[in-house]
Amino acid sequence: MGEMISICGLRCQTCDAYIATKENDDERRAKTAEAWSKMYGADIAPESINCDGCTSGSEVLFHHCTVCEIRKCGMERGVVNCAHCADYSCEKLEEFFKMVPECRETLDAIKTSL
Repeated sequence: MGEMISICGLRCQTCDAYIATKENDDERRAKTAEAWSKMYGADIAPESINCDGCTSGSEVLFHHCTVCEIRKCGMERGVVNCAHCADYSCEKLEEFFKMVPECRETLDAIKTSL
């Protein structure tokens, strides 16, 4: 299986929620929930650290992915990820890139290869 890239450019295989789900690792879920709760100023429960990847077609998604405006837009437009969008890079992505600049690098590389 090739690398799975989320709509916003996250590399699923390096995401702690994705890894914890694939390895069914409750310790990793707990550590990730604690870290993300601090990082994002939210109360994230270990049982919410489950995700098969936002482009997988699975209903097993980290809660934020179910309400993510970037994911919703990409799904509505039917793009593989945002690099495939005619409006790349939009205002929503620019705000997201401020928090997760490595996603810009990933999507820019994909865009260049198209």
